[in-house]
Amino acid sequence: MIPPVEELIKKAQQHDLSACEELIELYQDRVFTHCCHLTGNEYDAQDLAQDVFVQAFNKINSFRFNANFGTWLHRIAVNLWINHVRRNRKVTPLSLDEPLSNEEGLLFKELAASQENPEAEMERRELKDLLSSALDRLHYDYRVALVLRELEGYSYEEISNITGWSLGTVKSRIYRGRKALKKELTRGQWIDY
Repeated sequence: MIPPVEELIKKAQQHDLSACEELIELYQDRVFTHCCHLTGNEYDAQDLAQDVFVQAFNKINSFRFNANFGTWLHRIAVNLWINHVRRNRKVTPLSLDEPLSNEEGLLFKELAASQENPEAEMERRELKDLLSSALDRLHYDYRVALVLRELEGYSYEEISNITGWSLGTVKSRIYRGRKALKKELTRGQWIDY
């Protein structure tokens, strides 16, 4: 039986490596999913998630048990990602999942067959790509706010705790982020056939 999270944290604070491993196992999927939402791709998400756990266990003694451990990890992820974006503003990210342009049009990566209707799968993939691409073009503060609220379902108060922003700032960034996302999506990317 797995000990309660609080007990694992206390053991990790005493440098118990097996407790650290158990905490990673408990939270790795949630942290990775969160990192995917932030970075927009699995490759960068893997690096970010690894950095989150490294920093978390380097600073485990600063965890004060007045917040949820998962929320604490998410805050570390957001802070690391924001710092990364600020340091690399001039770098234009290139996604291996995005289509490439050539003289004949766009080249797409082939997808493995799924149980879903091929047309529905293609429409779902196109919608996901459009949303991901539009999110990528938003200012990182808006993207963080929208990812936490719309994709991960956090309340305004939880977002405030994760990001350290005031409640008013959270509401403002979500509102402005939604507005900016709508603008990005209506820039002529939606084509009706």
